[in-house]
Amino acid sequence: MPVVALIIIGAAAGFLATRLMRIEADIPTTMLIGIVGALIGGLILRTLLAVMGALSGFVGAVLGALLVIWLWQTYIRRR
Repeated sequence: MPVVALIIIGAAAGFLATRLMRIEADIPTTMLIGIVGALIGGLILRTLLAVMGALSGFVGAVLGALLVIWLWQTYIRRR
């Protein structure tokens, strides 16, 4: 998500977060909390998606190998 979108969403998220956490803050502080939170959250989410993307490829490879081993033991080895 582009940084500008994170800033806009962050301002709204800051308002919601301060209300959920019952924190009294002025408007600039609320917006700053949301913007920083959105930038940090966006970075963490992007990193997790990159790691999970690589990890999902590995998990898929292991599951595929397990399937091949099962097929080999079930159908080919019986002969």
